[in-house]
Amino acid sequence: MMSKNNLALGQKFSVLIVDDDKIIRRIHKMLLTKFEFESHAVENGKEAVDLYISGKNFDLILMDMEMAVMDGPKATRELRSMGINNVIVGVTSRGSTSEKQAFTEAGLDYCVEKPLSSETITSLLKELAKKY
Repeated sequence: MMSKNNLALGQKFSVLIVDDDKIIRRIHKMLLTKFEFESHAVENGKEAVDLYISGKNFDLILMDMEMAVMDGPKATRELRSMGINNVIVGVTSRGSTSEKQAFTEAGLDYCVEKPLSSETITSLLKELAKKY
């Protein structure tokens, strides 16, 4: 049986939470902690891009769609253009199907509703296990 957070080498998944809503960041961080993820949170896409430029790396990025400074689609395109191939999951509370499609086309692996649920985390964990 697979543990909650088991990579091939037994290391922990690291997650970057990118969201301008402090409450959502807190909810996602608490939920990820339950699943034994290591997490780091930033307030906008520019901060996420800057972390990668500084040499940081994460197994999973949870990217909000609408943020000030740099929104999710722009940050996702920027990260992909830098050669970042980690799993990026768009997280949004609203938006039409066409907006979600445009966000996905920016380079997302998945797009889900926020706030995240245990079921969503479990599903993402299975996808990450396939990748690693």
